Amino acid sequence: MASTTTGQAREFNRSNTICVFDVDGTLTLARQEIQPDMLECLRNLKKVVSVGVVGGSDLVKIREQLTDAVIKELDYAFAENGTVAFKAGQEINTGHSVTTFLGEERSKELRSWLEDFCLNAKTPQKASTFVEWRAGMVNASPIGRSCTQAQRDEFFAWDKQEKLRERMVELLREKFGSWGLQFSIGGQISVDIFPVGWDKTLCLEHLQQFPTIHFFGDRTQPGGNDHEIFISPRTIGHSVLNPQDTISQLNQLFL
Repeated sequence: MASTTTGQAREFNRSNTICVFDVDGTLTLARQEIQPDMLECLRNLKKVVSVGVVGGSDLVKIREQLTDAVIKELDYAFAENGTVAFKAGQEINTGHSVTTFLGEERSKELRSWLEDFCLNAKTPQKASTFVEWRAGMVNASPIGRSCTQAQRDEFFAWDKQEKLRERMVELLREKFGSWGLQFSIGGQISVDIFPVGWDKTLCLEHLQQFPTIHFFGDRTQPGGNDHEIFISPRTIGHSVLNPQDTISQLNQLFL
C-alpha cells in the first residue's frame, strides 16, 4: 500500500512494527558506503521499531556498503531480494535457487542471450562481467559490473535518455516471459531477472509476525526493483529521493 508519507505513525514499537529499507539510493548512494548520519539515524530508529534491509545485490556487496558490523546490528538483513536471509546476524535457510528453478538447459540459454546482448549493446563505455548469476536472481549489465564509479554514473545518466535497459526488459519479456520469470531495472547499471514472486516481497515471508511493515525505497515506479514491495498490501510504502530524504522522512514519522 503506497504512501506519500503524510501524517504521523502512532502506537508503534519493536514488536508490532518494522521498517525495511532498500540499500542503493535509499540508505546509501549507489554502491557507496553508509554514512555516519544514516547510521546514527538507523540506531535511533531501532530503539523504537524493528529495522531490516532488503537488497537485490548479493551479500558481499551489501556488506561492502553497510559493513558486517551494521548487518549484525539489524533485526533482519535480506540479500538477493530475500533468497539469502539473516535474523539478528544469523543466517536463515530459504532454500531458493534460480538455477534449480530454471534447470540446466534454460539456464545456459538465458546466460548465452544475456552475454550476447550485453556484449553487443552500444554503451558509452564497456567494462567486463556482464552477467552475474546469483542464488536467487540473475543480474545483467550492458556496461559491465566491473565499471568504475565514474563510468557507472555516466551510464546511468546516458540510460535515462537512451532507455537501453527499458528496451532490454521488453526483449527479455518477449523471449523469456513464458518461463515464469520477472524482469526489472535494478540500480544504476543493470537488469534483474528472477522467478515470478521472487522480487523483494519474498522477504515478507520472514516478517509475518509484524502487523505493520513500512518499506522505504527509491526505485518504486513500475519496472523498478522496489515497485512490487512498495505496492504490496502487506506494506506501507514510502518513496524516497536519496539517503537524506530517507532520514527526513524517518524523522517525520518516528523520531
